[in-house]
Amino acid sequence: MPTNACEWDERHREAAQNAPAEPASIVSEWLPLLPDGPALDLACGTGRNTLLLAERRHWVTAVDWSGTALDILEKRACKVKIHVTRAGAADLAASRVRGIRLIQANLEEIKLPEAAYSLILCLQYLQRSLFPEMARALRPGGMLLFETFTRAQLNYAGGPCNPAHLLDPGELRTTFPELHLLFYRELNAGQGIASLVAQKSGPK
Repeated sequence: MPTNACEWDERHREAAQNAPAEPASIVSEWLPLLPDGPALDLACGTGRNTLLLAERRHWVTAVDWSGTALDILEKRACKVKIHVTRAGAADLAASRVRGIRLIQANLEEIKLPEAAYSLILCLQYLQRSLFPEMARALRPGGMLLFETFTRAQLNYAGGPCNPAHLLDPGELRTTFPELHLLFYRELNAGQGIASLVAQKSGPK
């Protein structure tokens, strides 16, 4: 897996030569049940999930370390006539403008605003220091969709090789005790991956 922004830029350039990836299945499956309002897509890459949410009329803040990935996302959004703006890493408060707001930032250096988002996505990215921040950044009634690789992925091709970037078995299930667990799954067949959908208590 790439370890710095330049390596991610190159990987995204190569991927851009192919058709855009489909949204993650967990996002597509839960889409009808996701709350309206501002959404945050952490480590958004080239925006397969960001675009799906924006087409559903969410206003989405999409954050990634790779400027190349955000450039590709902006071009794809413009092709389908979704409004796109840019903002700095210090401006993570929820957007009030329909469409997509792009923020290039190192996620290890940001601080998420409290009670700002109705929906947070974090897929194929693991940074444990963000766990409590994600829970705090949800509004009452807000939902978190989280999915990434577990240590079982070491038995298969692809995915991270560094165990520090992999979830321990059962880890994700207990990671967000302040949220109500709606869905949880771990797979160890063809890939090792854990998926979670959880909701913050309180009125939407």
